[in-house]
Amino acid sequence: MSNYNAVAARNTENAPKGIGPYSQTVAFSHYNNLSAQLPIDPKSGKLVAGGIKEQAKQCFENIKAVVESIDHVMSDVVRITIFVKNIKDIDAVDEVYKTFFPTYVPTQTKVAVAALPMDAMVQIEALVSHGEGSIPNAPQSGDLIKLTNNTVNAPLSSLSTQTVAFSHYNNLSAQLPIEPKSGRIVVDGIKEQTVQCLKNVKAILESIDVSFDNIVKINIFLKDLSDIEAVNEVYTTFFPDSAIARAVAYVPARTTVEVSALPMDALVQIEAVVAHGDGTPPQIIEDRHGIIIEANNTENAPISSLSTQTVAFSHYNHLSAQLPIDPKTGKMVANKVKDQAKQCLENIKAIVESIDHNMDEVVKVNIFLKNIEDIDAVDEIYTTFFPSGTPARRTVAVSALPKDALIQIDVVVANEEGTPPIA
Repeated sequence: MSNYNAVAARNTENAPKGIGPYSQTVAFSHYNNLSAQLPIDPKSGKLVAGGIKEQAKQCFENIKAVVESIDHVMSDVVRITIFVKNIKDIDAVDEVYKTFFPTYVPTQTKVAVAALPMDAMVQIEALVSHGEGSIPNAPQSGDLIKLTNNTVNAPLSSLSTQTVAFSHYNNLSAQLPIEPKSGRIVVDGIKEQTVQCLKNVKAILESIDVSFDNIVKINIFLKDLSDIEAVNEVYTTFFPDSAIARAVAYVPARTTVEVSALPMDALVQIEAVVAHGDGTPPQIIEDRHGIIIEANNTENAPISSLSTQTVAFSHYNHLSAQLPIDPKTGKMVANKVKDQAKQCLENIKAIVESIDHNMDEVVKVNIFLKNIEDIDAVDEIYTTFFPSGTPARRTVAVSALPKDALIQIDVVVANEEGTPPIA
């Protein structure tokens, strides 16, 4: 009998087979990482007929089928991420969403992207709690509870919870630059909107007694990528936040992309994944306190002062998105998507190996493309790094990527040894 968590990839015939080399869901420790679901009828393998409501319903039906196939229910969903082709379709998607989450609502992120696989109108992704854990033949605490929290000091929504904690992570809803008292987007420009997003994140964390420096991963969605320098100016005033973090120059892992549109016509939206050292009840006391964040960089992959290559907490490593940059030259590789995909994955492999892990321990891959039609070429390279097709996956086409790259990839990696408590 193993004393370590194992990567458990699973598939069901009641949901569509992946259109690429990936699994429908990959469980590790206390989370199930689901692949993003397209509006594909699992019986026909084709997109469902109809409009946005029909497509959204099929996406949620597919998620439900995957969730039920692993003996879970929809109320075990911790986070929902919705990608639409047209931001005006969000209201219609929300109508469908409410029928699948009539009482409890998870955290949520909504963005409009340039294109989706199979020319779909919508693609939806879920992160699901996994109370029984993934130690083979040795169930863990199956009765762990979710802790949901909202504070009036950040924007409230009937469609999402501000933060949902499960086990050793808090998953926050993506924050728009909404002033919580008025419920309106702040006026002025990108700097003011970035400040408001980060203030909202901070208010949520303070409401659950969690430090801002406990953020392990930040995802920044921009309407215009040329705003990134202004965003970074603000970003560096928030990170590092504490004297301890400043002493070690700690910054979270990070992903930044340009999307085609954001809710409420915002210029920026920020999503955070946060360490939760106390865990959620009824974890025993010795398993609940003093777990530390382990941040790591290697010279074998591109280094940035604004992000850490990988941040481990408890049983997961969260990697910053990797661009196709040769770490030796600091320059982009040749302008062919296969070459760029290979470099992104080589960078990821270098980071993973630098922390004594391997690519078989990757549980989730997020691929951002400049051109959705490049996916077949990317898969040729992808299968050389993931021949078993185990990790769950999300693929979207975005409007632009940093340094005008054709592709950017980030991953989540299993960390079976966990991170140690403070000595």
